[in-house]
Amino acid sequence: MQTYKSPHLEKHKSHRAAWLRAAVLGMNDGIVSNASLMLGVLAASHNDSAILTAGIAGLVAGALSMAAGEYVSVSSQRDSEKADIAIERRSIAANPKKELAELAWIYEQRGLEPSLAKQVAVQLHEHDAVGAHARDELNIDHEDLANPTQAAIASAIAFSLGSSIPILAALIAPASGGMIIAALSLVGLAVSGAVGAYIGGGHRLIASLRVFVGGGIAMAITYFIGHLIGGGV
Repeated sequence: MQTYKSPHLEKHKSHRAAWLRAAVLGMNDGIVSNASLMLGVLAASHNDSAILTAGIAGLVAGALSMAAGEYVSVSSQRDSEKADIAIERRSIAANPKKELAELAWIYEQRGLEPSLAKQVAVQLHEHDAVGAHARDELNIDHEDLANPTQAAIASAIAFSLGSSIPILAALIAPASGGMIIAALSLVGLAVSGAVGAYIGGGHRLIASLRVFVGGGIAMAITYFIGHLIGGGV
């Protein structure tokens, strides 16, 4: 039988989805949440020390929160994937003929002739039955399950990088106050949106505008609330 080696001519983007999602979300959340927090404190107090303290506290708390949240979330996903694979493994051991027929039916639904679908199912069952069912029935790669540690680290680092932007803005030009914090934060959002779209293969301008507008609205609302609270105290 002739065998073929894949030349891998195409460079696909979808395999980056898990870590890219965590990194982009962390970066954008870091910029928006910390810039909004600092702008709210600035509007309420106009105290440079309080603004920096709020920014540093927001960075540390946010990074830890993002890491913990991603770890718990992805761990739950991983546990669910492992449980589903265990169910399939037991079912294959108890009902091999029914599971084989189920796999053949899946391939028929994807366009193969019944005889060819059965032949493919038989060969895959002989090679790795659990892997075939996990991949084609559950859409799970049982050799590459979700990695909670990777997601947690990516989120924490990305959030820290993002939330450091408004802190640096406040250090560079404290006298300019919210203008510099807002301006640099919005630029950071636009750049992070474009970079995320480039890595993931999306539309850079649309991604930049999306996070730019959303972040600007969040900052404006928080600044307004801080101004109301500061004026009322």
